[in-house]
Amino acid sequence: MMARVTRTAIRLADGRELLYFDEKPGIDRSRPDRWDLAATRTASEIRYDMLVDQWVVIASHRQTRTHLPPTTECPLCPSTPDRPTEIPADDYDVVVFENRFPSLSHGLEPGVGDLLEDSTGDSPFVRRPGVGRCEVVCFTADHDTSFAHLAPERVATVLAAWTDRTRELSALPGVEHVFAFENRGEEIGVTLSHPHGQIYAYPFVPPRTMRMIATAERHRAATGRCVFCLVIAAEEAARVRVVTRASRWLAIVPHAARWPFEVHLYPRRHVPDLTALDEAEREEFPEFYLDVLRRFDGIFGTRMPYIAGWQQAPVHVGHNLAHLFLQVFSIRRAPTKLKYLAGSESAMGVFINDVAPERAAELLRDAH
Repeated sequence: MMARVTRTAIRLADGRELLYFDEKPGIDRSRPDRWDLAATRTASEIRYDMLVDQWVVIASHRQTRTHLPPTTECPLCPSTPDRPTEIPADDYDVVVFENRFPSLSHGLEPGVGDLLEDSTGDSPFVRRPGVGRCEVVCFTADHDTSFAHLAPERVATVLAAWTDRTRELSALPGVEHVFAFENRGEEIGVTLSHPHGQIYAYPFVPPRTMRMIATAERHRAATGRCVFCLVIAAEEAARVRVVTRASRWLAIVPHAARWPFEVHLYPRRHVPDLTALDEAEREEFPEFYLDVLRRFDGIFGTRMPYIAGWQQAPVHVGHNLAHLFLQVFSIRRAPTKLKYLAGSESAMGVFINDVAPERAAELLRDAH
């Protein structure tokens, strides 16, 4: 199952980078981009909220991004002679390209940084340019499928692309964290139905990751052990929240799950990020992940809306304290009901889960 991919980089007509990840060698990727697009003007910034020690991205230019186009106008499908798209080729395996409407950008408009307020002294109004990078990952040329229905070989190629981008984006100046994720379903807020994900290279460490690193650091100082490894061992021993297991991976519903259906996929070995996975772990992952996603769809017999995101180590802070895992969760709590983030969750950050984690694990184990 190990992906032996050929990576080819090209430039689109508006200057953005696009990468083909091909499963067969020797494919000609020289076809030029015929989509005559003007370069997108980006003016994102990050603002610091000193009350909660957290950065917020302001990206008002994204108001004009593409929103739920008909299938015949999908910008992520391959190009045809009469309809160019984001991908110049007439077919592809996996493609990664710079987002045309990025929340963060390494190519900000000249002078944007000069417009921000002074962040020195005691001013509470700290602003910085939204430097970083946002990429789109197209999992397949097939518009009508989903990740759960990909072949294991294709999932291996996607994993190779995620790993490649984690490595390269982590090396960019100013990048502190790389987050690869997939949103599926209009209920989640997806604006393009073609099977795809995204990758954000942040100029800061996100608050959830920072909190996990701080917790891991305290636990390591007190016990000399990894708190993630402790949880993995304890959950496997308890068994009630284990969804499925393999020799190198374990999938569990967390003890304090926030979402109606939430699963964490851990490599059993302590690794900080995607680049650290060994060949055996990469070999086992595709079938394992597909099994979990199909269980999600099997709970209610329909396509489950979900968010799947890799929780991996920051680039510079606490790198060896982090333990890689893939978090998959859905806001659907019943066949016709969604979990909304209302007062307690949105205003106070206190989650109230309608489904007991043990019951969720049982339903996932029984799903087919």
